[in-house]
Amino acid sequence: MTDARRWGVQSEYHDASGRLIEASPETVAAALSALGARDGGEPPPPSALILHPGDGVDHPIEVETEDGVSLRIEGRVGDDVPLGYHRIEGARPGTLIVSPRRCHLPAGLHLGGWAVQLYAARSESSWGIGDLGDLREFGEWAAAAGDGFALLSPLNAAAPTPPIEASPYLPTSRRWRNPLFLRIEDVPGAEVLGADLERIARAGHALNAERTVDRDAVAIVKLDALTRIAEASPPGTEFRRWRHAQGESLERFATFAMLAEQHGGDFHEWPEKLRDPYSPAVRGEARRSRARVAFHAWLQWLIERQLAGAAAALPLMTDLPIGVEPGGADVWADRDLFAADFSVGAPPDLFNTVGQDWAQPPWNPWRLRARGYDALVAVLRAGFAHAMGMRIDHVMGLFRLYWIPRGGSPTDGVFVRYPADDILDILALESVRAGALVVGEDLGTVEPVVREQMAARDILSYRLLWFEEGEPSTFPERAMSAVTTHDLPTVAGLWRGDDVEAQRSIGVPVNEPGIAEIRERLARVAGGREQPAEVIETAYAALAASPSMLVVASLEDAAEVVERPNMPGTTAERWPNWRLALPQPLEDLLASPLAQRLAEILRRT
Repeated sequence: MTDARRWGVQSEYHDASGRLIEASPETVAAALSALGARDGGEPPPPSALILHPGDGVDHPIEVETEDGVSLRIEGRVGDDVPLGYHRIEGARPGTLIVSPRRCHLPAGLHLGGWAVQLYAARSESSWGIGDLGDLREFGEWAAAAGDGFALLSPLNAAAPTPPIEASPYLPTSRRWRNPLFLRIEDVPGAEVLGADLERIARAGHALNAERTVDRDAVAIVKLDALTRIAEASPPGTEFRRWRHAQGESLERFATFAMLAEQHGGDFHEWPEKLRDPYSPAVRGEARRSRARVAFHAWLQWLIERQLAGAAAALPLMTDLPIGVEPGGADVWADRDLFAADFSVGAPPDLFNTVGQDWAQPPWNPWRLRARGYDALVAVLRAGFAHAMGMRIDHVMGLFRLYWIPRGGSPTDGVFVRYPADDILDILALESVRAGALVVGEDLGTVEPVVREQMAARDILSYRLLWFEEGEPSTFPERAMSAVTTHDLPTVAGLWRGDDVEAQRSIGVPVNEPGIAEIRERLARVAGGREQPAEVIETAYAALAASPSMLVVASLEDAAEVVERPNMPGTTAERWPNWRLALPQPLEDLLASPLAQRLAEILRRT
């Protein structure tokens, strides 16, 4: 009989109220089957040995380092062994990963910054959606005010065909980015289009008239302009060298994008012969449509350039989603890595009483380990690119994930554990190499070991005014602190009661005691002030005075927005999740007295 614990399947857990919950035997059996467990068998062995400077070794190890230097490790890992991924030589070759154990964390860190939903931050120059040009201009404004960074919602790619997924936390790929964020006028060769570009730009600007972001319409005008630019001014040597350096990962993504334009964004609905990226049919389509494959690769190069430009204006913190679309590019390119019959979510808790299903297939932890964590390394490197740091959404997922059988409810799930020590070692290595810090989103039901390991690994916690019992002055130093998040009420929405009214109007269960509790916390901080703008200002002033290394204010609060960007547990028919732009152009918002006062508060001097 298979021991579920050896495979990481946790048949019982304690919920948010402390009750012991047991997973059904059917769900446990299905999880074991998805993991590849056989009766009485063991998980596959690791393909990489992970060590740290100073670790002892019980036998000599001959290695060739990444730089091609041959070394013999005896007794312990000495200072002459560099951090990185090295090749073990001899009778049993393999990979040696040398990790610093701790993530990069600058001494004396004390910064204030902004949380930016980039799609929502439209300027007069936008084509219906906030773009990387808007981010650069926002960064110049924030840097001039003395603010330290911008925390971005994920910029990861969506499938380039209608209906385009709105949620930045449900991308088609965690390795590649969304070309809808391109500032078209900044693309090399755009000026060649002349009057054509002016005509298309007018259509793009017209999309700003509606507050709701229409990604399908944005894609039509932007991809039209980009296609015309590529034809009129073909990419040159710099792009071709960059494309070659990206290797097979970019080619598969670009091939997926080309096929998605023809057959839709879910590969499960494609002709069967195209569902396997290694099939002769896929290779044939890629040859016949080589120009379009090159086009989608070029879009990624353009995003790389524009993101670098925005990062030069203001340090950026990226956001790593917990997973990807089940029918998207990452799953298509590497199906064996995913447990396709499950999706990731969360069991019921005090603020989401029905639980959550995020519709994302989890990685199989044992296949990930057997492959030396190559997919993890690629995702982390993409997240750290051009970034001062990275926020990891649902950091508990590095330790365990809640697997829900596809088609079941969040109450039917089971926790599956991951090789957290290895994952944290690789995270530390990539963080140090990038010179970028790490913040773990540790909200909700958190095992004690998670925060213990975060502290030991120099990963900052994530604390919210809405959830903390004490005043901001009691918040921990090693944290990024905020008032709220994209999934929770804005300050104005909570204070005025609009958020509760919105929940009731669309039939979402309202946690009355929870809302009353966080409103009382806000009232204590507000100190008798009544006007939303005054309450917002005092809340962030209290936050900025906290000991936390990082504090962050949302642009929604600067604009006194009453709607949440996302209402968990709802669909687009009930709430415009991830589609609400800020109610005024970015230029107007940044000129407002409240935004300027918040920028001064965030200077933290």
